[in-house]
Amino acid sequence: MNAIELRDVSLTLGGRTILTGISLDIAMGRFVGVLGPNGSGKTTLMRAILGLVPLSRGTIHVLGRPATRGNPAIGYMPQARHSTLDLHLSGRDFVASVTNGHRLGLPIRDRAARAEMERALHLVGAQELASRPLVELSGGERQRLLLAQALIGKPLLLLLDEPLISLDPHRQQEVVELVKSLQVDLGITILFSAHDVNSLLGTIDQVLYLGSGQAALGTIDEVITGPVLSRLYGSHIDVVRLEGRIFVMSGSCCAEIDEHRHEPASMSMHDPQRTHSGDA
Repeated sequence: MNAIELRDVSLTLGGRTILTGISLDIAMGRFVGVLGPNGSGKTTLMRAILGLVPLSRGTIHVLGRPATRGNPAIGYMPQARHSTLDLHLSGRDFVASVTNGHRLGLPIRDRAARAEMERALHLVGAQELASRPLVELSGGERQRLLLAQALIGKPLLLLLDEPLISLDPHRQQEVVELVKSLQVDLGITILFSAHDVNSLLGTIDQVLYLGSGQAALGTIDEVITGPVLSRLYGSHIDVVRLEGRIFVMSGSCCAEIDEHRHEPASMSMHDPQRTHSGDA
């Protein structure tokens, strides 16, 4: 059984075609980096796997069953929007908000639910953070709590949507290493969307690259190539490997800057302090 199966999947959002006729299989226990320019459909695909976005055509099967809303076997970490959080909540109350449907800030009285929350906090090394209010925590520490939320219920599949947003390189590395250890220790499948493959080098098993309504799935060496990315970007792309890093170039410009951060080409490709405008 595969973790995810797409058969002739097409997705349309707001009258715009996001994916067209995509068929692929993601095996159980894989750590897959989901990449692609803004608007390529990374978030939309994850929401379709969750059963939250209807397909224009085709089918998605998750863990052997049709994708449906509320699948307890899937843990989801959406793109973090810390400005919408009640920053006076403790870390424990924040994680508790997804346990047995409890509302934010209410104590968990069920012993099994409390044990499950503590298990999730332990898995991400956030026991000490749990007693502190969110307002006192760094972005990386809040990401740990969001990841703990996603682990509630012992999911077999984790969908992590841009968990590295706005983190500095050190914190990015910490998050990637933590997610990799969870994938190995728990034997789960993980889809991890990002805008920069370099942050995932040495950890992911495969890349799922989206662009121009199409998709390519394979190892980094199979997918991050000039011919494959030229097809997905719809223009000529060169891939440069230098000192253990990968640069995706469109002419004299870095394609990942133009597509993801909309910054001048003279700026360093990897500026984790800057945010992006979101994905479809």
